[in-house]
Amino acid sequence: MNDWPEGWSDDNRGTRYGSGSASARPEGARVMRQVRRGQAAPPQSPGVPPQPSYVDGQGYGDYTNARNTGYDSGYNTGQVYGAPAGGGPGGPGEGYGRGPRPAPDWRRRIKWTAITVVTVLVVTTVGTYFWADSKLQREVDLSKVIDRPEQGEGTNYLIVGSDSRAGMSDEEKKKLHTGSAEGKRTDSMMILHTGSNGDTLISLPRDSDVEIPTFVGSESGKTYKGTGRHVKLNAAYAEDGPELLVRTVEFNTGLRIDHYVEIGFAGFANIVDAVGGVEMDIPQDIKDTKSGADFKKGKQTLNGEEALAFVRTRYALAGSDLDRTKNQQKFLAALANQVATPGTLLNPFKLYPTMGAGLDSLIVDKDMGLYDLASMFFAMKGVNSGDGKSMNMPISGSSGGNLVWDEAKVKQLVKELKNDETVTVSGN
Repeated sequence: MNDWPEGWSDDNRGTRYGSGSASARPEGARVMRQVRRGQAAPPQSPGVPPQPSYVDGQGYGDYTNARNTGYDSGYNTGQVYGAPAGGGPGGPGEGYGRGPRPAPDWRRRIKWTAITVVTVLVVTTVGTYFWADSKLQREVDLSKVIDRPEQGEGTNYLIVGSDSRAGMSDEEKKKLHTGSAEGKRTDSMMILHTGSNGDTLISLPRDSDVEIPTFVGSESGKTYKGTGRHVKLNAAYAEDGPELLVRTVEFNTGLRIDHYVEIGFAGFANIVDAVGGVEMDIPQDIKDTKSGADFKKGKQTLNGEEALAFVRTRYALAGSDLDRTKNQQKFLAALANQVATPGTLLNPFKLYPTMGAGLDSLIVDKDMGLYDLASMFFAMKGVNSGDGKSMNMPISGSSGGNLVWDEAKVKQLVKELKNDETVTVSGN
């Protein structure tokens, strides 16, 4: 029996196609001969998918035939077994077996970004608050002040610039023209009233004639009876420090002081340098060898050394101490305005050095908080911007070299401040 396909015989085999043939013709060519045009492929073994035939020169069957058998080799679409067109489940270039990539959930991303930003801001703010609060030097105890006036409307700050040279080297004293006097005295004193009807900044000339009342010593705790003794206002500070100064101001004005803030020479200069200088419009040429001031008329930016010289100058001014207090008011208001700008508050490279320089050098009362301090600076900024009023304590004349306050005007001024009314009184 001939087991060869139709048209073949044992003679067709020849030695060329035997397994031991030396012919270079691949055996695959012999196998392909059994696939004839128009003839179906032989039956396949069980478990093997039926293979499409090579019919009419169109490849392995047609799409209809493949669909009817339920099997498609995939070669007529360029696919491989088990992989859809495009490479993989995820589309072209995807790895085999990976699902489609989900679309980004932008709402979720925005939510978590916002939560992260808010958390960072809260942590930074809280950390900054406790850092700044820990640097405040709360050394003044206003509970030691006796016989205090009744509390009025609004808040009253007593702002003092002292000539303290504590912590300054000999080189710094020479550079800032401070001299080397021991102890400390008040170089400037102001009352800042903040309220709902505008803020008012009132300078108290250091040469103001005042009476030293009965007081309790801040260190000794002893009571010192008043004798009607009159001195210059800055002598009260020199005699028993901030507590006696507050007691003397309250006794001579009838206005209760709520908070006390003091800054020395070095601290003042450091704050100005930290904020990058303060622009001032100087109304006249100023030259004073004692303070080191040497300025030409016009707008200019003062650094720490120049600023200190400007606010201390009095001998080169026609009005002496009264003109000096006006310059001090202008400069402190301009400084507060510079500190409160977005360029400082939103720039950590400026904000933290400025806060550090200021807080390291400020001496405040025991009840003073950061909120009170911020309110004070923003009130001074408001005065500089024209939202408030700045003035000297009204003066009626002089006695023995001391400046005498105008009693009637001072009484009216204090009444308006206590009631938080718009100030109508004018000063010198």
